[in-house]
Amino acid sequence: MIELYQLEHLLAIASHGTMTKAAQELHLSQSALSRSVQRMEEDLKVTLFQRQKNRITLNPNGELAVEYARKVLAQMDELVARVRAFDRSSHTISVGSCAPAPLWEISPLLSSLYPGMTIASDLKDPDQLRQGLSDGTYQIIVLPFKIQAPDLFTQEYGTERLFFSLPPEHPMSDRKELYFRDLDGETMLLYSHIGFWHQLHLAKMPSTRFLMQDERFTFNELVKSSALPSFISDIVIKRDGMPPNRVVIPIADPEATVTYYCMCRLEEQKALAGFFERRQHD
Repeated sequence: MIELYQLEHLLAIASHGTMTKAAQELHLSQSALSRSVQRMEEDLKVTLFQRQKNRITLNPNGELAVEYARKVLAQMDELVARVRAFDRSSHTISVGSCAPAPLWEISPLLSSLYPGMTIASDLKDPDQLRQGLSDGTYQIIVLPFKIQAPDLFTQEYGTERLFFSLPPEHPMSDRKELYFRDLDGETMLLYSHIGFWHQLHLAKMPSTRFLMQDERFTFNELVKSSALPSFISDIVIKRDGMPPNRVVIPIADPEATVTYYCMCRLEEQKALAGFFERRQHD
């Protein structure tokens, strides 16, 4: 019976081309690795290598074995991930969002609706969220666009609009609205944990120098005292109020207003019905 560790040994030899380097990677003695390979050949009743002095290479049998070993180990990794995700889903509701604002409401709402569950939240890019929903990492995800898929349940969550936050002395502080291009090339303060918005800023303002801040408190304090522009959204204003000593101006680019969508797999819609029904009536 071939063991998984033997497949790992085979792949290490195929990757490095020598028993010595493979043994070093696996933290085994060369003799122990050699015995492992020999046992695998005995179980298969075929030879896998062409052996020469100080050299070992895969023969056609070995090349085919390597191909299948990769598939078997990949399937084992998937098995582990899915079983762990299933166990986690039995006592945890994991939410992934493309931006932080939706999580401010969703996480406490889930905690109140499902008091016996642990609520975990994550900020990831849309591609990671879609994969995470597919493989069971997340039970709910929030994206800035709608996915049409027969195996998904999707509900519109709401919108978020972006504004420039300017000091009163800024030359454009008297404008009714601005475009991203109007401030492109300036130096701006930017909070780093903003999800997909960060890529949008880089794309729309490629000449801007962003001074990144990792801590929300530090960022807010700098905004209060700085003469540099920054961003703020209507959801942040609703939660925290208008920033002191700043002028807030809407950004007119269509990309500055986004509609969020909550989604889950159809197979989990019934278990999460309370959440989606509450959201529908809010």
